Amino acid sequence: MSDLIIICIALLGLLIFLLGANVTRLRAIRGKNGGPQMSKDPTDRLFIAIRAHGNAAEYIPMLAILIIVCSTLTSGWWLESLAVAAVVVRVLHAGGMLTTKSLAEHGPLRDLSATGNYVVGIALAITALVNL
Repeated sequence: MSDLIIICIALLGLLIFLLGANVTRLRAIRGKNGGPQMSKDPTDRLFIAIRAHGNAAEYIPMLAILIIVCSTLTSGWWLESLAVAAVVVRVLHAGGMLTTKSLAEHGPLRDLSATGNYVVGIALAITALVNL
């Protein structure tokens, strides 16, 4: 497994923990002020942070697993490109979610990164199958 692959997997893990820490930070602020801990308002900053973390937690583990599986089967520029792309689309998606005024709205950053997430995930899965 190349150093670049390991760095990408580590960055994906770091992203989940940073998003989780952001949720904890916002919950602590909300708790001091006596506000609700589980709003469903799509404009609520805590709810947005929870969904950004939840979305990352839904996709990043499988991306990391696929990267690890693929790295046991093959190596080279294709896999490294997919690993880097996975980090880029997940960071962009988190950024797109955290900077939105409302989760009810979709912006080009969120839409492009979500599409990229699916493309990279499918490409990793196909890479694993082709290299069996």
